[in-house]
Amino acid sequence: MRPPYLLLDVDGVLIPFPDEHGSTPTTHARHDVVPAGRSADNPVTVWLDPAHGRLLMNVIRAGLVTPVWCTSWRQDAATLIGPLLGLPPLPHVDLPRPQITTSHPNGYLWKRDHVDAWLADAPAVWIDDDFTSLDHAWAAERAARGTATLLVQPDPHLGLQPEHLTEVTKWASQLTAAHAA
Repeated sequence: MRPPYLLLDVDGVLIPFPDEHGSTPTTHARHDVVPAGRSADNPVTVWLDPAHGRLLMNVIRAGLVTPVWCTSWRQDAATLIGPLLGLPPLPHVDLPRPQITTSHPNGYLWKRDHVDAWLADAPAVWIDDDFTSLDHAWAAERAARGTATLLVQPDPHLGLQPEHLTEVTKWASQLTAAHAA
């Protein structure tokens, strides 16, 4: 059995949104990056927790998941964000650039239809801060059809926490054990 995909978002997961006072967690360090389409004199400031790289690498090295970026950062996640965390180059879901004013134009996360087509019937755990109840229902429907699916939803102001990756590891381990039995 191929390990399930680990779909990993960036904004609100690895880069927390500032709280109501404009603060980000003290664990996060400031970096200026230049995404595709921007000039070096107009970088984007991001705040990353250096511990995330180690925590993610522990999950990746266990071989229980196949990590893939699933973010509006697209390839920039692999070339800009990943290296700052010490991650190897990872593939990404090639998401479109929709002209939307909300991340839930149909009541669910805009990425979901693209992810659903990309995954087909592959099992997956998806970490994103922006799921709605319709996304959770979609995951439950996939699981009920026999396609293991787990959504992990960090608080967007705190981002990814160690317990989220513990949940991922436990879920993937149980999935592997069930297929081995």
